Amino acid sequence: MSDRLKQYALLMRLDKPVGIYLLLWPTLWAIWIASEGKPDPLVLFVFVAGVILMRSAGCVINDFADRKIDAHVQRTEDRPIAAGRVSSKEAIILFVILCLIAFGLVLFMNSLTIKLSFVAVLLAASYPFMKRFTHLPQFYLGFAFGWAIPMAFAAIQNSVPPIAWILLLANLIWAVIYDTMYAMVDREDDLKIGVKSTAILFGEHDLMIIGMLQFLMLILLLVAGNMANPNSLGWPYHLSLLISAALMLQHRVLIREREAAKCFQAFKQNHWIGLVVLFGIILSLL
Repeated sequence: MSDRLKQYALLMRLDKPVGIYLLLWPTLWAIWIASEGKPDPLVLFVFVAGVILMRSAGCVINDFADRKIDAHVQRTEDRPIAAGRVSSKEAIILFVILCLIAFGLVLFMNSLTIKLSFVAVLLAASYPFMKRFTHLPQFYLGFAFGWAIPMAFAAIQNSVPPIAWILLLANLIWAVIYDTMYAMVDREDDLKIGVKSTAILFGEHDLMIIGMLQFLMLILLLVAGNMANPNSLGWPYHLSLLISAALMLQHRVLIREREAAKCFQAFKQNHWIGLVVLFGIILSLL
């Protein structure tokens, strides 16, 4: 029994929390801004738990969708389903259970949040299949990872104001940035097996496009800061954007030679940007 639970935990990537952080920090941006620095404990609990559950569910359905592909990629060949340690049936059951628990938590929120949660499940369930049809699955991932932002505003303000969509767009751009770095790790394997990604689409222009997207993300966050109520976010927030820009430059240094290990390192370090921005928001709203 303990070994089964261990395999399920590995399938949910609980041993690799970077994905949770990449989803959690933008969610907390939204909660702190929507609540003007005074988040409700119940809302905070529901969204933090929901992030962990839905990220776990997303990993499960991703590995189910990629069960035949993962066996041909060195980095993923030992994943539980690809290695035959967890069956496809078990994965589907686990995915449904995680989604049901997350939905149960959302029922403590208002009706608008509940309605938006159906979109979240649809995005999480369909994202893994996008790489078969488009070179832009990273954009789709941005919607899936960022949908908690409008949900948080809905839960707190019972509406989704323009700032929520700006934050969602900034998060979408960020997802394209870090997931392109992630896809650069597997680019050669993906080309062989026919999997699509922005890393393949951008080709030799990948570094230039990532740089442009990093600049656009910072501009969108600056715009969001000026839209925040009751007043625009102050100097701690703007300092956090400067620190984020410095972190982005560091990531560019890591990926400049397109070495797989350094691209993966840059991907893993991206979550610090989200945390720095969160600290900027919290300190500004104290």
